[in-house]
Amino acid sequence: MALVTLGPLNDIDGMRHAFFTRQGGVSTGLYSSLNCGLGSGDDATAVRTNRARAMEALELPAGSLTTVYQVHGREVVTLDAPLADGERPKADALVTATPGVALGILTADCVPVVFCDPSAKVIGAAHAGWKGAIGGVLEATLDAMGRLGAAAGRTRAGIGPCIAQRSYEVGPEFPAPFLAENEDNGRFFAPARTPGKWMFDLRGYVADRLTRAGVGEVSALPNDTCGEADRFFSYRRSCLRGEADYGRGLSAIVLEG
Repeated sequence: MALVTLGPLNDIDGMRHAFFTRQGGVSTGLYSSLNCGLGSGDDATAVRTNRARAMEALELPAGSLTTVYQVHGREVVTLDAPLADGERPKADALVTATPGVALGILTADCVPVVFCDPSAKVIGAAHAGWKGAIGGVLEATLDAMGRLGAAAGRTRAGIGPCIAQRSYEVGPEFPAPFLAENEDNGRFFAPARTPGKWMFDLRGYVADRLTRAGVGEVSALPNDTCGEADRFFSYRRSCLRGEADYGRGLSAIVLEG
């Protein structure tokens, strides 16, 4: 099974994580092949098989994985056991201090972030699109981890595959809320070839917010989900191609027992 893992977090004893590619599953057509999104139009049996394969790659039972119904907000779910199959609260992040509970985030251009405080043995996972990022989902995740005993300064964060700046053209109105938040955010925008439009560095913005929140170490993969069609699902690419739907890639993190 082909998967992508973030090296700097793999040296943490007692924790495993993976940023999965779209390869290694059973789905076909637009969803080929490791589509893990229950909210997609894919065959539900195929999606559950894919999710089980992903857990197998992490040496976990299929029932270990919990994902949420992502709404581009800042709600965080705290778990002490996996949720029942099909139970997906509306949220964009999860945290736990319980071994064997795999926290999963689904993305197709948005930024998946995994967190670990090795000392407190607390982990988290967050889905950060631009709305969630500017809305504070990353800080909310750190706060929820803190209630379990974690500290931001001890926490290491890994940013997974997401849309790259070279693929993310946005409209002329887009920079305004970011500049209103902090004038320094202008560095995450570059002029697009289309007059009046901009290219947005979502990955850089997310990394900066994590750093400003006091995270001890932030590492990021360089992959472009929109530009690497053979490896990743992409909402923007599906729109540009006029496709009816798109698959979702899984990012997961778990504490070992």
